[in-house]
Amino acid sequence: MKMRMSAVVTAMVAVLAAASFSFAVEVKQPAAAVPAADTVKATAKTKAEAKIDINTADEATLKAIPGVGDTYASKIVAGRPYSKKTDLKTRKIVPADVYSRISPLIIAKRIKK
Repeated sequence: MKMRMSAVVTAMVAVLAAASFSFAVEVKQPAAAVPAADTVKATAKTKAEAKIDINTADEATLKAIPGVGDTYASKIVAGRPYSKKTDLKTRKIVPADVYSRISPLIIAKRIKK
């Protein structure tokens, strides 16, 4: 009888253990949220604002761009206005290798009349 009771208790413990594993809740990480259109526009605007405008920046700001020293900064200021940032290369204000390094950091905003 003792043996049978022990077997029953053991079986019950096994059933309860199996039941608790089957009811375990899996915690899922939230899916990556798709940014709203306003957020995407704000991020793009922030990135554009972070770029240095070659039409309005002073020489000190231009010299802060890696690869732009005194000479290139003064040439950029003297060659204004620019309709697009590629004018720096096409008008030979800076060499192509310098332009390729600084182009991600600059922008040429249109000057409003």
